[in-house]
Amino acid sequence: MPVKPMTPISLIFLTIALGLGTFIQVLDSSIANVSISHIAGDLAVSPNQGTWVITSFAISNGIVLALTGWLAARIGRVRLFVWSTILFSVTSWLCGLAWNLSILVLFRTLQGASAGALIPLSQALLLTNYPEDKKGVALGFWSMIVIVAPILGPIVGGYITDNYGWPWIFYINIPIGFLSAWMTWLLIEDPKHEELSRQPIDVIGLLLLTIGISSLQVFLDKGQELDWWNSLTIRTLAITSAIAFMFFIPWNLYAKHPVMNFSYFNHRNFTLGTLLGSIGFLMFFGSAVLLPLWLETQMNYTAFWAGVAVMPVGIIPLFLSSFVGKNVTRIDPRLMTTFSFACFALTFFWFSMLTPTISLYKLMLPRFFQGLGLSFFFIPLVTIALSPIPNHELAGASGVFNFIRLVAGGGFGTALYVTLWDRREIFHHSRLTESPTLYNPLTTEFYDHLNQTLDLTTAQSTSILEDLLTSQAYLLAVNDVFWLTGWVFLVCIPLIWFCKKGSTQKLQVAID
Repeated sequence: MPVKPMTPISLIFLTIALGLGTFIQVLDSSIANVSISHIAGDLAVSPNQGTWVITSFAISNGIVLALTGWLAARIGRVRLFVWSTILFSVTSWLCGLAWNLSILVLFRTLQGASAGALIPLSQALLLTNYPEDKKGVALGFWSMIVIVAPILGPIVGGYITDNYGWPWIFYINIPIGFLSAWMTWLLIEDPKHEELSRQPIDVIGLLLLTIGISSLQVFLDKGQELDWWNSLTIRTLAITSAIAFMFFIPWNLYAKHPVMNFSYFNHRNFTLGTLLGSIGFLMFFGSAVLLPLWLETQMNYTAFWAGVAVMPVGIIPLFLSSFVGKNVTRIDPRLMTTFSFACFALTFFWFSMLTPTISLYKLMLPRFFQGLGLSFFFIPLVTIALSPIPNHELAGASGVFNFIRLVAGGGFGTALYVTLWDRREIFHHSRLTESPTLYNPLTTEFYDHLNQTLDLTTAQSTSILEDLLTSQAYLLAVNDVFWLTGWVFLVCIPLIWFCKKGSTQKLQVAID
């Protein structure tokens, strides 16, 4: 409950303040996607290594998201939001100052941790301070921000990177973050009569979870670069992650205050809903990183135009999200999820037919229709997963659901997709280089043509041919990844119908 009823003008300013805090957090989760090649080039690392900028943010963000309820109970929701926003602004400044990749990844990890609580807190504070008859307006505004920010992220990130340099994608957060924190602190406060919780956190469980996830993430990120099992580092990371999870699971089962309540997985709907949500988010987020990475590194797109190419996916959800929210109580959520996965499958099959001469329009078209699947993805799956959970456990179950979804998608998705892309490029490159030999008439003709038209030496012609083969190998590899993604979405559809229809009355509580 709010401390006192707020005037309409105060509510408007509060909505702006909380909206700004939410906006920069959601924007920052996607703004770096199209800047990876620039960051990698400026810091003298490969684009594959540059994706750590994304994965480090996602991992720490997900871990703190799982702790938001505990932190808010101990600190207070308003104080936690204000301090999180301030820390987010400070770490954004540090990210812009980073002088090498290791330092940038460290600061991005801290930035992700400081941002973990912003989304759930902003929504909770809006709903707490709005009157009952206006809560729908608050939720509509909040949903609009969450949808619009990822649309603008790649375009804003691309424009800023092309014109001002990649550090400015972080610097823009500083004034917005401090303004949001200052306005929120002036407008609302935690109720003075509210008693803060002193419930302890399971430090050992949290430590084991952090070690397990971090080791697994580094294992996935560095595996390709270090030649997987031939590397002692990779083997050590795999063993460390396995041991951490082996201890975490039994410890968490019997802990008095567990970090993650495993009893939710006794419910079939929660288990399948979380599994499907994690797989879907993994594939969607992984592909959202891979497409601009391919466009920039192989198709010579600028960061801005790569952002324009991926932007259309957010257009349809902008208009359909409210429709889905209103009708999920009337239409079987399993049917909605099936429609979503079918749309994703078809559009990814469409994407698996990329060519070296594909136009921007033909890139944007399947991305636009992919937004249809995105519109029907999240809300129905939340409804399915949380329908069997008792009301008093919904907050905890929602935290577990979102934690697993975000870690799987934002963390593992990026690493898996880039690794798979690199492995398939190696395969296709080895196959493509089997034919072009000096005994092949077509190769000889190619060399003669370059020699006659450009007066190139054999070595120079060979270099050009190698570049062409490498570019084609990356194209075939990205087509393979999208083709596989389409099939995974199709295979997941039967799993949806193993879920029970469930109750849709808990959707609002789950979102809250």
